[in-house]
Amino acid sequence: MSHSSAPGELAEDSDLDFTHLLACVFGIRDHERRTYLTLHDHPGSTVEELASVLDRDRSNVNRSLSTLQQKGLLERERRLLDSGGYVYQYTAVDIEEARAMLHAALDEWVDSVHDEIDQFGATVEP
Repeated sequence: MSHSSAPGELAEDSDLDFTHLLACVFGIRDHERRTYLTLHDHPGSTVEELASVLDRDRSNVNRSLSTLQQKGLLERERRLLDSGGYVYQYTAVDIEEARAMLHAALDEWVDSVHDEIDQFGATVEP
């Protein structure tokens, strides 16, 4: 088993970008990541509009939107239709808010990793 010779090697060797970090930190899949990015280009979109842009069926888009909403990455508003009834419109949280959420989630994870490191061996008797 090979070990990194320098702590920074993992980050240097990885092909990281903002959307990959979103996927990693929030546990979202590629199609959910694409949906999030599409919402940035098309704020206030309906499921039907997103399905058309993403070339996916509405049920898959609905599942992606549900996941993104659970993760706090989008907002949903109900719009009343002139003909009666309503439709939901979705907007991705802005990049600054997503960035702050990423920092907070990563800080929390790093703190828990430090706690685990500090506890390692504490209960092991020599």
